[in-house]
Amino acid sequence: MERMEENMKNQRMLFAKRPFGEPEDECFQLDEADIPELEDNQILVKVCWLSLDPYMRGRMNDVKSYVAPMQIGDVMTGESTGIVVKSTSEKFTVGDHVAVHKGWQSYIVCNDDEKRLMKVNLDNGSLSAHLGVVGMPGRTAYFGLTEVGKPLVGETLVVAAASGAVGSAVGQIAKILGLRAVGIAGGPEKCQYVKNDLGFDACIDYKAENFEEDLNLLLVLVG
Repeated sequence: MERMEENMKNQRMLFAKRPFGEPEDECFQLDEADIPELEDNQILVKVCWLSLDPYMRGRMNDVKSYVAPMQIGDVMTGESTGIVVKSTSEKFTVGDHVAVHKGWQSYIVCNDDEKRLMKVNLDNGSLSAHLGVVGMPGRTAYFGLTEVGKPLVGETLVVAAASGAVGSAVGQIAKILGLRAVGIAGGPEKCQYVKNDLGFDACIDYKAENFEEDLNLLLVLVG
């Protein structure tokens, strides 16, 4: 276990400017802050992995949405996985691996009852996997498909953004459930990956000129 040194600083990535289009360097600011002493029932997490997800771009806009926008000066939003290095909690001990949604920073102080703090079982996948297929994208795929979509065996499922974190999981779960999976992705390379590596039945390139015709024909053939 890494020894905690005195005067150690927490590096944080702050949201500094709202972007127009693709975010640029000046939208972010690297900051250093003191790590506070723990109060009762708290833990200090050393972050090992940070998530980088598409929803973050939406939260940079100052508009009403399904979740509140970030404010200038906030720590960049995102989920992290790491290891507990200090604890005043009976629920967590030093050495526990955890996932927590408290943004881009090297150290995180958490109350032990926070809703988006959970222990990570490395038998279910690596720390990085708990930000991907075992984490939020995987949960989105699984519950969205099985609890909301509720497809029937033998049906054909069309998956947009099939090469992405959620879409790739949706298609693979669909195959396990006995569905036909047709992916949509951008470019021949991604389509080959979706079909050959992820195991989709087919994948259509939305950048192709005859995209709509190809999709309609494929759905007739496999449907």
